[in-house]
Amino acid sequence: MRNGEDLEGFDGEASSASMISAASSPYQPTTEPVSHRRGLSGLRCDREYLRGALGRMKVAEVVLALAAFICIETIMECSPCEGLYFFEFVSCSALVVTGALLLLFSLNLHTRIPQINWNLTDLVNTGLSTFFFFIASVVLAALNHKTGAEIAAVVFGFLAVAVYAGNTVVAVRRWRLGRGQPGGGSDYTRARSQAREVLQRPESQRLDA
Repeated sequence: MRNGEDLEGFDGEASSASMISAASSPYQPTTEPVSHRRGLSGLRCDREYLRGALGRMKVAEVVLALAAFICIETIMECSPCEGLYFFEFVSCSALVVTGALLLLFSLNLHTRIPQINWNLTDLVNTGLSTFFFFIASVVLAALNHKTGAEIAAVVFGFLAVAVYAGNTVVAVRRWRLGRGQPGGGSDYTRARSQAREVLQRPESQRLDA
């Protein structure tokens, strides 16, 4: 039988061995805070953005593009149909892209993807939407058959052109401001700088944060 000293020595060796095996085991519990993990948790609506000029213009663009698309979809007969098809494509594309940007900006999801220059992305979308909505509205106005749905689609199309043009002017100013102030004034630059700071920190500091 082992005496008390032998048992104590055995227990010490066992505990040391278990600590060594636990330290070398690849299945370690993570110490990363739950709040720092990527995911869709913690989403909230940015009411300040929706109440601001950019948010209101984005909402107006989505509503006008949707109204124009619905009007053009109610037309059952056309000849020629090229202008109608082009207007349908433009209104649908503007609705999908602008709606996606509105969702990203209103939920602050764009800050989780700092690799993309969102100011430039918004500028490109609004500029192209202004140009193609104007062309599609002019073509539809010239080739329509004076029906109520076609006239309503043309009206909504030109209203969308006006709102997209105003948004383009604001987007140009924000893009120039972001280029002139690389350290601030831009959601894109702030999100990208924060991501770089996190990646440049040592692992211990990242876990402590």
